[in-house]
Amino acid sequence: MPTQVQNPAVATALLERFRTVRAATLAFASPLSPEDLMVQSLPEASPVKWHLAHTSWFFETFVLTDPAIGLPGYQPFHPDFRWLFNSYYNALGEMPEKKLRSSFSRPPLTDILAFRAHIDSAIERLLEGNAEAEALRRITLGLEHEQQHLELIATDIKHALFTNPLHPAYLEAPATPGNIAPPVEFIPFAGGLTRIGTIPDATDPLSFAFDNETPEHTVFLQPYRLASRLVTVAEYLAFMDDNAYSRPELWLSEGWATMRAAGWQAPLYWQRDPATSTGWSIYTLGGLHPLETLAATPVCHLSFFEADAFARWSGCRLPTEFEWEHAAATLSTTQGNFLESNALHPLPAPTTNGLHQLFGDTWEWTASPYTGYPGYKPLPGALGEYNGKFMSSQIILRGGSSVTPTTHIRATYRNFFPPSTRWQFSGLRLAQDA
Repeated sequence: MPTQVQNPAVATALLERFRTVRAATLAFASPLSPEDLMVQSLPEASPVKWHLAHTSWFFETFVLTDPAIGLPGYQPFHPDFRWLFNSYYNALGEMPEKKLRSSFSRPPLTDILAFRAHIDSAIERLLEGNAEAEALRRITLGLEHEQQHLELIATDIKHALFTNPLHPAYLEAPATPGNIAPPVEFIPFAGGLTRIGTIPDATDPLSFAFDNETPEHTVFLQPYRLASRLVTVAEYLAFMDDNAYSRPELWLSEGWATMRAAGWQAPLYWQRDPATSTGWSIYTLGGLHPLETLAATPVCHLSFFEADAFARWSGCRLPTEFEWEHAAATLSTTQGNFLESNALHPLPAPTTNGLHQLFGDTWEWTASPYTGYPGYKPLPGALGEYNGKFMSSQIILRGGSSVTPTTHIRATYRNFFPPSTRWQFSGLRLAQDA
């Protein structure tokens, strides 16, 4: 039998979080025009309008219409939305090809916003009643899912606006002053046996981790050293100035072939600009800025191949995801430059000693392939397609970025993308064997 929530305070706390997360998505989309919301500028991206619908679809599909845990008497907003806004859940049936999402001029935006309001009202009624514990767990998952899509909205609209010949800003913002980054220190870690991953509290519906963060298990680490901060724009420019994009010895074979085929000469969003002292400008969500004004900020929008080549050029390597998590466990907080700071771009590292920028600023490529932990089991049913089926040809990133919501990140969080991905806020931190 389903287990009902005995403590109303749990449902009340979740309702408050639900309202906050849903409002944050709409707040980020509010500066955008209806035309902006329709743009899909690369195959990996989706229109903002689609994100607004799909995040509501998730709650309707996995919570409200489930006969065991859903809202009694709930009526779906529109019968076609179940397949129209499905992303990749094959167990639920067919869905339109991803590349067609920008053609969804109908349903109109007014219907999408009405859909969101319909879902919000239904979830609120569910949480104000006798919600099942499983319903609370799925609503919590749905909120984590929405925060993932809020970050995707930021990355997708950045690329959409950049591809516009006018390079308009999402929000006009001054560039970070071009101060000098503090020197890199390599902080030693003893290694040894360490616990990796997590086990959510099964008795607490609000205790959350994605299934790919489980189960907790033991890993042995050799002693290693981790850079005190992220690699900067200025340091990456030095790599470029050393003809790194023309030196095959620095690149993995697939990386060399990918880079040559795509014609990469610099990170995504770097543009040649002879009017600047460096000859480059960088596009940000705050507009286009001369590279020298961003020289001390972490470099971002790198592929794994570029990050790996830079590490090799530096005489270092990328950390494994286990080294990264082991180091992160030494920090007392996950504070950093996240979406709520409104910088919407990586910021320079502080000048104090210690390990900095581990959380926020840029996702950090690791050397680890995306696979399941020993004993990994995906969620049952269609939700098992959330993470597990992507455990092939992907690389792990850690730590969050400047467009990750603050409450979405934790030391065990595992992001993953194909190694050629560049439209995410992805950078790197160097590691060394001790």
